[in-house]
Amino acid sequence: MTEPHILSVTQYLQIINTVLREHVPSQEIVVEGELSGFTIKDGKWIIFDLKDENDAKAKVACFATTFKVTGVFENGMRVRVFGFPSVKPWSTFQIDVQSIEPVGEGALKRAYEMLKKKLELEGLFDVGRKRALPRFPERIGLITSRDAAAYGDFLRILNNRWGGVEILFSHVHVQGKESVPEILSALGMFSDMSESDRPDMIVLTRGGGSLEDLHAFNDEAVARAVYSSKIPVVCGVGHERDESLCDFVADVRASTPSNAAERCVPSRQDVLYEMEMMTRQMEQRLTDSLADKKLVVERATRTVRSVLDRESQRLLVSAKRLRDVFGTWHIRLRDRTSSLEKLLRQVDPKRILARGYSIVTVAGRIATDAGTLSIGTEIAVQLSRGTFDAEVVRTNGKGKQKLI
Repeated sequence: MTEPHILSVTQYLQIINTVLREHVPSQEIVVEGELSGFTIKDGKWIIFDLKDENDAKAKVACFATTFKVTGVFENGMRVRVFGFPSVKPWSTFQIDVQSIEPVGEGALKRAYEMLKKKLELEGLFDVGRKRALPRFPERIGLITSRDAAAYGDFLRILNNRWGGVEILFSHVHVQGKESVPEILSALGMFSDMSESDRPDMIVLTRGGGSLEDLHAFNDEAVARAVYSSKIPVVCGVGHERDESLCDFVADVRASTPSNAAERCVPSRQDVLYEMEMMTRQMEQRLTDSLADKKLVVERATRTVRSVLDRESQRLLVSAKRLRDVFGTWHIRLRDRTSSLEKLLRQVDPKRILARGYSIVTVAGRIATDAGTLSIGTEIAVQLSRGTFDAEVVRTNGKGKQKLI
């Protein structure tokens, strides 16, 4: 008889959990029910029961962590749970939850309102933190589905309004279980780019739909990723009346995908009109400036002309006074000169010499006193006509009587 294979309790539980994981994968089986006893312990452990609405006795225990499950939930909310079945060492069967999604319009709306209030209290909607978009972007990162009408609408409006913009396109699912991780991956990819390769802005967009269709854009992780983006984000989700959480968190909210394109680039016509207006304003300012300068020049010219006329009159008056003064002064000078000439002629030594007088000089000096002369001194005698030299032989009756 073959000995039975004996297992420890831990080994037995491991086999059961392995079988459960292999035959009940979370990707294929999703449990839907009503939340009951929803509790968060120590800010990281989530514990609740999932009840069957049609059978009050049917319920399954669920365990999750706040690191994996985001969003705001409350008891009585209908949800879908994605996770792995497992049996714990204390013989409790439970689901290890990977994600939770509200189900139904009522549950989705309630979850939306609760999460919106939570994010608003945290300051994620504050207008003061929102960044302005560059007026003329060179590169735009586009996150949407290539199969969605929003993709074509955005590109068409963008090219119609403004050309030459490089589009860095990231294809994602905009609804369904793949949408949240794909959108998070696209946002992270753009933020991780170098500054030289990074787009000037990111556009997150899709068309309208129900709350269930827009669930990815109301996901807490996606909203926080938009808030944390290093690049300004434009969110254009749904139609005019649709309001996703990403709309409130984004730097710029657009009402539709087409409006998102309008918010990203200016219109050619508007830019041309602005350029024309700027040209006209510059021309007008130039005209006004030239007119002001012309007025200044005219005033300066009149002032200079007035000064020149005044100075010219003063110069004429001064010249006339100078002529009058010079005429009088010239007559007086002429009369004075004539008088001095007469006086000089009267005291001219030559005239005196002509009357028989002479001038005696000793060593170039005029001798006026015979007592200063010595016998034998050489003297020069100037007559009216000519000069001669002599020697003193007698002074004051003394000395030789011979005159050489």
